[in-house]
Amino acid sequence: MKTDQTPSRKPGRPLSFDREAVLEKAMLAFWSSGYETTSVADLTAAMGVTAPSLYAAFGSKQQLFMEAMRRYVGDSALLEQRMMQAPTAKDAVEEMLSNAAILYTGASTPPGCLLASAAATGSEDATEVRAAIAAERRAIREIILRRISADMDRGLPVPRLAPGVLADLVVAVLQGMSVLARDGGDRTALLAVAEAALQCWETGDGRRQGPSAGG
Repeated sequence: MKTDQTPSRKPGRPLSFDREAVLEKAMLAFWSSGYETTSVADLTAAMGVTAPSLYAAFGSKQQLFMEAMRRYVGDSALLEQRMMQAPTAKDAVEEMLSNAAILYTGASTPPGCLLASAAATGSEDATEVRAAIAAERRAIREIILRRISADMDRGLPVPRLAPGVLADLVVAVLQGMSVLARDGGDRTALLAVAEAALQCWETGDGRRQGPSAGG
C-alpha cells in the first residue's frame, strides 16, 4: 500500500543537505500548522533550505506533503503485524489508542495528529491531499476490521457492535483525541477517552473481550 519511492528530480548537482533530516522538519511543520496554512516560505524556514532546493528534492509542496505524510504514518504492514500479534482485537485497539494518546501529547512534537491537522483544508488544489488523508484513514479502518475478523475466525467472543461500527468508532476516537490534544487536553484526559471507548468492546454474552474480562 505504501512505497518508499520518492519524486524524481532533475539531474544536476547533488543535494547539499540530508534529505531525510529536512523531510522530518517538513513533517513537523505540516503537523503543526496543517497543509494549506503552511506556506513554501514556512517550509524553507523550517527545513533550512532554499525554495529551489525544496523543489529540486521534492518536486512541489504537495509532493513534499505526501512524503511527509508517509513518514508520519509509517509502514501499514508493520502496524497490521503488531495488531495481529496482540491476544485479541480489543487488546490491539487498546494499544493503538494508548500509543495515539502518547504521540498526540509528546513533548517534542506538535499536539494532535498530522492527518487531522492537515485534513482541515478546503481549496481545490488540496483535493489530492484530502483524498490521500482519507485513504490513510480507510487503510487503518481496514486493518482494524481484519483484526476483528481474525478473532471471529478463532471463535473468540464477538463484541455486540458490528465490526464496521467498531472500526469506525476507533477511527473517530483517534481523530477526536487529536482535536482534544490540539485544544490543550493532556495525556491523562486522552487516555481516559481511550479507556471509555474500549467499553464498547463488550461481547454478546455481556463480558468484555480480552484477558482482563474476568478481573
